[in-house]
Amino acid sequence: MDKKTLRQQIRTLKKQHSQEELQTQSEKILQHLATHPHFLQAEKIMLYASLPDEVQTLDFIETWRHRKTIILPTVVGDDIIPVELAENVTFAEGDFHIPEPQSHPYTGDFDLIVVPGMAFDADGHRLGRGKGYYDRFLSQHPQTHTIGLCFDFQLLPNVPCEPHDRIIDEIITL
Repeated sequence: MDKKTLRQQIRTLKKQHSQEELQTQSEKILQHLATHPHFLQAEKIMLYASLPDEVQTLDFIETWRHRKTIILPTVVGDDIIPVELAENVTFAEGDFHIPEPQSHPYTGDFDLIVVPGMAFDADGHRLGRGKGYYDRFLSQHPQTHTIGLCFDFQLLPNVPCEPHDRIIDEIITL
């Protein structure tokens, strides 16, 4: 199956679940993340501000932003620019209706990068939304541990991949 068809199938599956179901799954998935050894050891963590159809991270970010250095992605052109979630940072809606922090780019290292995806497989292949933002960004941080978050129906036996696609180290789902 090609990537475009698979993305459409996942969108259809997402619509079969209520926001309440997705929120309940999100809370359980994020409980796993919060107790994961890589998360517990990490000080500088890149998370993502979730879209309505992704594992819901906004409350999780708020819970952890005062205990760890949380970095969020912003999109500028074709690139992800990481921005630290500083104490008084303001947000603006980004290109894809994602809340993005408005501050100076973060230029430090990461202990952990948590990524969204349309689908994942057990080998760490990730299907994104098709623009390659995370693949380009992760290729700049090859030594940083990565964890993908997804709903149970997004974990598939096989996800099509291409040479430029980045492998995710671990997947957390139900």
